[in-house]
Amino acid sequence: MSSILDRDTFNAFVRETHAELAGAATGPLCGLTFGAKDIYDVEGHGCTFGSPTWLATHAPAKHTAVAVRQLVAAGATLVGKTQTAELTYSLNGENIHYGSVLNPNAPGRDTGGSSSGSAAATAAGLVDFALGSDTGGSVRLPASFCGLYGMRPSHGRVSLEGACPLGPSFDTAGWFARDAAVFEKVGRVLLGDDAPAAVPGRLLLAADAFERAGGTVGDALQGAVAKVESVLGKAESVSVATEGLDDWGMNVFRVIQAHEAWQSLGAWITEHQPQLGPGVKERFAWASTVDRGMLLAAASKREEIARRMERLLAGNAVLVLPTSPGIAPRIGAPSAEIDDFRARALAILSIAGLARLPQVSLPMATLDGCPLGVSLVAARGNDTMLLALARKLAP
Repeated sequence: MSSILDRDTFNAFVRETHAELAGAATGPLCGLTFGAKDIYDVEGHGCTFGSPTWLATHAPAKHTAVAVRQLVAAGATLVGKTQTAELTYSLNGENIHYGSVLNPNAPGRDTGGSSSGSAAATAAGLVDFALGSDTGGSVRLPASFCGLYGMRPSHGRVSLEGACPLGPSFDTAGWFARDAAVFEKVGRVLLGDDAPAAVPGRLLLAADAFERAGGTVGDALQGAVAKVESVLGKAESVSVATEGLDDWGMNVFRVIQAHEAWQSLGAWITEHQPQLGPGVKERFAWASTVDRGMLLAAASKREEIARRMERLLAGNAVLVLPTSPGIAPRIGAPSAEIDDFRARALAILSIAGLARLPQVSLPMATLDGCPLGVSLVAARGNDTMLLALARKLAP
């Protein structure tokens, strides 16, 4: 058994599909170690996808996922595969089959999901960085909860070939790091982009996102916003969603994601009848009921949202907003509390997903002694601009 598994006291790594790959002898990531969320294929190994039934019904991979190959070719060494929420259809780090992933920087509290193991492994210092995925917030929320840099790239910018799908029009390959310079280096490799970053334009503050997060979160993020303003100038307050962010999260994002999740996994669920955990079971049950009328209405609204965000972020504008409506909930919190937190989180997290935009969460604040992230969003394709800003804003 690998020493990384022996040293893992946070349940960050998967035992059942453990895989290692030595990094190339040279490259920009030479000497760094990483974990990969157990949705990414590694040749000769299975994937749990957070489900023992998935592992039992799928053969070992014939090829290694493109993103993993890119990182290894750049010199990084894969030391193991990391835990994920069940079928990645969750924003918390509890898995009925594989247990809770523990938060190194907020003991007794959730890591966030679904990239729970990747976040915990990075926060604990078990790896230098980790590969996750973000559909509805599965990198951004754990980054906020665990005090990490986390990136959701522009949709389609990083290859997901060889990764298990949930909602393909939202799925992205994201990553975590503790160090801003490492964070940017990893991003440059995955994005395949070594061109100079764009120069940021005006700074916008998402007033409705701060309002949805609540005054306590807004107060905790004042210092972080002030630091961003010290680099980019005074923020202009804007309302992102005139019809309300809850409408974006629940009536647009949730509907399209559910339809795509059922298209991706419904046939497998129907055939194999896996034992789905709390929350995941109910979401898939609802996903099976989304009809064509609901989908078409949501899809039309999504394109309106994308056009609005394109106009808002023109000229290399940067939007600052809370990553999360609060600090990590306690492990084992009542399901009603978790469902309420999820709805409030999706209202904020859906902005970038619906408009296919890049977003970075930066570890620039705390609340009640726990990490709390602030986020920057930019126009589609301005990923490296955000990475450069993350490095400039680092302590």
